[in-house]
Amino acid sequence: MGEMGRLVRSFGYAIEGIIYTIKTQRNMQIHVGVAIMVLLASWLLNISWDHVLLVFFSIFLVLILEMVNTAVEATVDLVTPEYHPLAKVAKDVAAGAVLLAAILSLIVGCYVFGGPLLQVLHI
Repeated sequence: MGEMGRLVRSFGYAIEGIIYTIKTQRNMQIHVGVAIMVLLASWLLNISWDHVLLVFFSIFLVLILEMVNTAVEATVDLVTPEYHPLAKVAKDVAAGAVLLAAILSLIVGCYVFGGPLLQVLHI
């Protein structure tokens, strides 16, 4: 297979990973659902493009880290099915990274949507 074929195949593997994570990970399903609602709200509230870009970055950071978390969990489970303190550390740290990204997204959301929502609600 040529270089182009290998490149196309690698994109296919990446897409399979995204689909797997969405199909099997409840938290990823929640993140994707919230992301769709937030992007719809961006459109409905006529959020500026520079703020939409901030929203995209924060959404993708959460999704990326959720996928890394899934990969860490799968790798740890492959290496040792029994409880091990270091396995717990690896899983907890990966989950913590997702939590920090979600908190950042919440902060970005307050910054981007706070003013427009107050205007719509006449508060």
